[in-house]
Amino acid sequence: MNTLYNFLFIALPYVALTVFLIGTIYRYKGTKFKFSSLSSQFLEGKQLFWGSVPFHYGILFLFFGHLIAFLIPSTVIAWNSEPLRLVFLEVTGFVFGLSALVGLINLFFRRNTNDRIKVVTSKMDILIELLIIVQIILGLWIAYGYRWGSSWFSSVLSPYLWSIFYLNPNIEAVSTMPLVIQLHISLAFVIVLLIPFTRLVHLLVPPLHYLWRPYQRVIWNWDRKKVRDPKEPWSVTKPQNN
Repeated sequence: MNTLYNFLFIALPYVALTVFLIGTIYRYKGTKFKFSSLSSQFLEGKQLFWGSVPFHYGILFLFFGHLIAFLIPSTVIAWNSEPLRLVFLEVTGFVFGLSALVGLINLFFRRNTNDRIKVVTSKMDILIELLIIVQIILGLWIAYGYRWGSSWFSSVLSPYLWSIFYLNPNIEAVSTMPLVIQLHISLAFVIVLLIPFTRLVHLLVPPLHYLWRPYQRVIWNWDRKKVRDPKEPWSVTKPQNN
């Protein structure tokens, strides 16, 4: 088992981080016009809303929750010293985890059932969505079966992750953790490794300028449902909005 643990918790993290760094730089320099999530909102909007909104709210909370526990573990442990605050944090994290799961399942269903979305879907899109679904399910399983994760993450996993960046990996603690937690950690590194090759790369260039740019007015001269209907025949007449 030592060989397997060395691969999962030492070799895999360094391979993932190296590929992530080199891959994202190459992707941005060489194919910067594809450095986005390739929005499909114009192809279908209603189901996208009920998938994208709960998923993004949920995944952002989970991401920053893990990031805070990694960067300032002592502060998180101090916060959790009050039982009420600890319960509030755990329940909130679980709810946002459910939100992310429901939203992503909705997006996955949309991607595989809508004929227009299928055209702009690649095998890598399917793979990365499946991996994230599994990752969220593992996280919810851990949150339910191994309570107070924010505390033991800060006290056990944060030192391990810091040891990776200090180039002195210490896997003694993670190698004794339950299998579901080890799978959750390993799958996280696999997802990091795949980021440069998927739509997830757009998370590195968040559209923060949207916060201060003027509103964009969009005026529809066509029936939106009719335009988005894949069964609607193409028209050779000049578009009404030109």
